[in-house]
Amino acid sequence: MRLFRLWDVQDVAVFLSIASYICDLAGAISIHSPQRSLARAVQEDVFFSVDVSSNGVPTIQWNFMSGAVSRTIGTWQPGVFTNITEDYSSRVQSYDNGSMGLSDLRLQDGGYYVVTVTETEGSSKDTGFVLKVNEALYEDLQYLSVSALALACVATLLMLLMWLLDKAYRRIVAWRRRRQMPETNATELQQL
Repeated sequence: MRLFRLWDVQDVAVFLSIASYICDLAGAISIHSPQRSLARAVQEDVFFSVDVSSNGVPTIQWNFMSGAVSRTIGTWQPGVFTNITEDYSSRVQSYDNGSMGLSDLRLQDGGYYVVTVTETEGSSKDTGFVLKVNEALYEDLQYLSVSALALACVATLLMLLMWLLDKAYRRIVAWRRRRQMPETNATELQQL
């Protein structure tokens, strides 16, 4: 008695054609990226490097997400059209391979960036990047030095004011003492 049924040639052919079709769909879009986590300083530029390959002409869309904020940066098809949103129009550079450049970074640009590649048949694939935007260290040092200088000036003015008030107080006390003293040096003798 046979417990296992052997596959015949027709079953194997159907299985291989389905597996080939699934592999073709899975491999229809590929997104390669050398680096997914980036850190830049305020006012620097960043380049999100991707290499997109697909069987047809893909539609590339970049989105930004951070906390409760989610917005579309832009959508384009290589060599066909480019549609960058108004918020990013002066700072975004799109590339045919799917890459995107973002210039003049701000603190609020830090977050999660997602590129979605869609083919005309409807299949799509996406990948994400994390961008951390730091304040420039020299700006912190400049703020600290200006604050220290301002505090030093205020302290100097207060010490000068205290010195002047002390001088005025001493002169007033000396003037009052002179005023209370008799004008003649003669001392009167009193009878005993």
